[in-house]
Amino acid sequence: MNKKKIINDPVYGFISIPSALVYDVISHPYFQRLRYIKQLGMTHLVYPGALHTRFHHALGAMHLMGLAVEILRSKGHHITEGEEEAAILAILLHDIGHGPFSHALEHSLVTGIRHEDISSKLMHELNDHFEGKLTHAIQVFNGTYPKKFLHQLISGQLDLDRMDYLNRDSFFTGVSEGVISFDRIIKMFNVFDDDLVIEEKGIYSIEKFLIARRLMYWQVYLHKTVIAGEMILVKLLERAKYLAAKGEELFAAPSLNHFLKNNINEKNFFSQQENLAHFTNLDDQDIYAAVKVWVQHPDKILATLCKMLTSRNLYRVEMGNQKTDDDRIAFLKDAVVDLLDITAEEAKYFVFADSIQNRAYNAGVGNIKILMKNNDIVDIAKASDLSNLESLQKTVEKYILCYPRGI
Repeated sequence: MNKKKIINDPVYGFISIPSALVYDVISHPYFQRLRYIKQLGMTHLVYPGALHTRFHHALGAMHLMGLAVEILRSKGHHITEGEEEAAILAILLHDIGHGPFSHALEHSLVTGIRHEDISSKLMHELNDHFEGKLTHAIQVFNGTYPKKFLHQLISGQLDLDRMDYLNRDSFFTGVSEGVISFDRIIKMFNVFDDDLVIEEKGIYSIEKFLIARRLMYWQVYLHKTVIAGEMILVKLLERAKYLAAKGEELFAAPSLNHFLKNNINEKNFFSQQENLAHFTNLDDQDIYAAVKVWVQHPDKILATLCKMLTSRNLYRVEMGNQKTDDDRIAFLKDAVVDLLDITAEEAKYFVFADSIQNRAYNAGVGNIKILMKNNDIVDIAKASDLSNLESLQKTVEKYILCYPRGI
């Protein structure tokens, strides 16, 4: 069977699957599951086109890795075919540990477990399945492979993961502020002392990349309505889990039911194989199917939250630089108690405060290094003449307040 297939991607055009092993990994059920997990969770509630999946994104990142390796080879850096395949597999599998609506899931059904750890575990499972052929890919993914720059292409301030999701998310949302010159940035890649660096003439493309990332966070990923949708999902899953713990029977697919009924955390998630089996059987469809049925559930809290989500009658979200004072929260909780005829304890599902952070460039973690014409290495924040680039290093924290409309 010919496994060197070509895929038509809406962002890059034709993408080639470079080897039989890569084809087999893509064909595995662990990877195929990503077809049914949206890349941007609840963002389609604001941008209707944002229905692309993690499957799309992983293939796009794989394509960019192929381009990057080609460029580095053309500049005299020795990368074997085996190393290229390992890097391609590592970037292909970097998001394999994401669950449906990742952030909502991580805050309610499985607590304290990072998707990166699940990705690592699943890569080891796949390595066993493919008889050790992913060993080098795992080393590249973990940063233990001798050529450090290969790991930096997967995880860093300027990795191919970010490059694809900014490009792809701006394409599908239609938010032009996120458009980046990915092809020019990749052409400016070089390696110096085993570090991934950017040649000096690519500095303006990097500036645009960092600013685009900041704008995409505020305009897309942390949009008030997106937050409202995600928070409703978190709260209704919390309520469902609370009811399941009390012994109430809830409609749910078997794998979702497993996470509702059992208290699964970082300590016990990896110690029991059935947890992983159920996790890899979950996707967006399981969550949505349950939410649609729970609209009719006799529990008033669960039913109301599900109705709010399915009818897009979302929380009103206030965002600001100051924490909401306790008196305001207490006032809103009292109003919700009267409006919905619920207890003061139950009001926490409808009125609550939280915070969000945005940091476009974290100079302390995998700095973006500029290779100057005189062979000096300078951090982008110092090399750039853009006055606000240093401000992108600061973590911007905003406080949010959620409460139902109509109070």
